[in-house]
Amino acid sequence: MEIIIEAKRTEKNYWRDIFHYYQLFFFLAWKEFLIRYKQTVMGVSWSVVRPILTMIVFTFIFGNIAKLPSSGVPYPILVYCGLLPWQFFAEALSQSSNSLVGNSNLISKVYFPRVIIPASSIMVTMIDFAISFAILIVLMIIFGFVPSINILFLPVLLLQTIYTSYSIGIFLAALNVRYRDIRYIVPFIVQFGLYISPVGFSAKLIPEKWALLYACNPMVGIIDGFRWALIGGEYKLNIKHILISIVISTIILLVAIKYFRKTEKTFADII
Repeated sequence: MEIIIEAKRTEKNYWRDIFHYYQLFFFLAWKEFLIRYKQTVMGVSWSVVRPILTMIVFTFIFGNIAKLPSSGVPYPILVYCGLLPWQFFAEALSQSSNSLVGNSNLISKVYFPRVIIPASSIMVTMIDFAISFAILIVLMIIFGFVPSINILFLPVLLLQTIYTSYSIGIFLAALNVRYRDIRYIVPFIVQFGLYISPVGFSAKLIPEKWALLYACNPMVGIIDGFRWALIGGEYKLNIKHILISIVISTIILLVAIKYFRKTEKTFADII
């Protein structure tokens, strides 16, 4: 019989260790949830107020003032279907980018694969998504709108949203350890991205000659997909935009992991 003895902490075991530390993943996610709304007057109610206020503003500007077409769909539902993935992405990006700095004490004292931290912070955003989705159901009941059968594909689109959020979030998290300016840049990215993404309007309004370039924003394909899944009808699934989103997110993830692993050894010293 041949016995092989090897160190537990090795580069070879790094990705396997992620599964060994699954309990830490859930602990960090639970801690993040408790901290997020600690000492706030409204608590989890912010998950309800923010998307509703944004929906009202966008409906007023794009639906009432600009009078953009909605293909027979109530404009609040059109906007809210775009807000669902965007709010998830924006919140996940904000939380994950600051996750390593926020857990500096843990990083400097205990060994574990650091990629767990951004992932756990993103998972907490699922709670906000569930609350926002419940609001959408209420809106559909109020407007007497029946969702498309395509809603069965919504979990797949949600997974793509998580994938995109993690790809960018893990990169920003690693950058934020060394360059603290990132925490000021992320809110700008989120705010700017909200207006260049088809949240308040349909991506069908983008001229054909700019459509592919516009789809290089990975959230465009995802938002289109959510509208197709929830509204259906004239809102068709643009496979090309979905594939562009996946390819760009994958490229970002590969670059992010390479940079993350390269700088991970210095986190405890810098943070």
